[in-house]
Amino acid sequence: MTTIDTVVIGAGHAGLAVSKLLTDAGHEHVVLDRGRIGHRWRTERWDSLHLLTPSWMTRLPGWCYRGPHPDGYLSVGSFIGYLEAYAASFGAPVVDGTTVHEVAATPGGRPARRYRVVTSRGTWHARHVVIATGPHGMPHVPAGLAGLDTSGVDLVTSNHYRNPGRLGSGGVLVVGASASGMQIADELNRAGREVTLAVGRHTRMPRRHRGLDIFWWLENTGRLARTIDEVADPVAARGETSLQLVGRDDPERSTEDLDLGRLQEQGVRLVGRLETVDGRTAHFRDDLAATVGAADANLDRLLDSLDHFVERIGLAGQLWDSPRPRPVAIGSPRRRVDLRAERIGTVLVASGYRPHHPWLRLPITDPDGAVRQHRGVTPAEGVYVVGQRFQHRRDSGQIDGARHDAAAVVAHLLAASGSPTTVAADSATGRQEPAA
Repeated sequence: MTTIDTVVIGAGHAGLAVSKLLTDAGHEHVVLDRGRIGHRWRTERWDSLHLLTPSWMTRLPGWCYRGPHPDGYLSVGSFIGYLEAYAASFGAPVVDGTTVHEVAATPGGRPARRYRVVTSRGTWHARHVVIATGPHGMPHVPAGLAGLDTSGVDLVTSNHYRNPGRLGSGGVLVVGASASGMQIADELNRAGREVTLAVGRHTRMPRRHRGLDIFWWLENTGRLARTIDEVADPVAARGETSLQLVGRDDPERSTEDLDLGRLQEQGVRLVGRLETVDGRTAHFRDDLAATVGAADANLDRLLDSLDHFVERIGLAGQLWDSPRPRPVAIGSPRRRVDLRAERIGTVLVASGYRPHHPWLRLPITDPDGAVRQHRGVTPAEGVYVVGQRFQHRRDSGQIDGARHDAAAVVAHLLAASGSPTTVAADSATGRQEPAA
């Protein structure tokens, strides 16, 4: 048994951001992770994946990308190296290979030992606990797939996908058309697989607009800084789909859009949202045209607002015009697909994640599993969370956004400890060697 002031759970970018700020404040803490630094990036991402955000946007407290390609997109391996270098820069007290089994209140415990953190490598007693396990909990598998006959069809969730060669033979039905589903469908199609893509609600986005990366626009127009208190429907805001984007390391393709129209032109078959699977027969809703039309309309409204922003700040003469993405043309998609007849050997699910904290024995979760919090402060005194989707700002669940939530949480934690310290949310100005 070990007693310590603060236990941070998770050594990804959010947990390391908290650790850096606690270290700067001279505050005693430990960072626990079931694997190594960036564990999910090592074990639950496909081989060709690159960040969706440009490298200049890979900012953490006291640290930012200083490599030769600020407008590029880091590969998974490069990003893991980035996190390892960050942790080494301030001697992050990471204890790896430590699976958390339970976080619970200590009965009758003194404030200094308020919580019990039971792990595979012993028990920690702490005054504060920071949950930094990220927004990717348990992969969501639609209920309609419960009837799938898996005796001849593999069911694979996106966190277990690595590359086309690791899948069984035959065609692939990809369920979900946000960032992961689109990228995987594209990769499988380019590898010569027959791909059917079941399309649900999605957010279409161009990689660049008027010569600038879309994230430049989202940041500079204040969209990423918008807070949960400013939106009309927080539940809907936290359920927003990821952007239909891809980051590539090929300079000739780095500015390419990845949208349904392009996939359709390349031979990917589009169908509506998956409804049910009866043995080997998949049924889809008759909603594809409406879903695609809504995404196209939302995109037009966004681009209109960006162009108005250009006019308002007087940049019209400095930025070139660019053609708008064409609306996606939808024919008459099939409502029913016989998986056996179509020789589909894999159903690959990329329909997002749901919160999952089975080890959390505190009454601070909603029925859907999400941790109740405001600006990272939960109803349990001394327990915090960082890195959740739209935790406070729209970019909270992104790598760049975690620094703001980390600063708010650490400021609150230090004040509660009786040692208030100024914590700079925007202190992402340190050095970082070029990523490998």
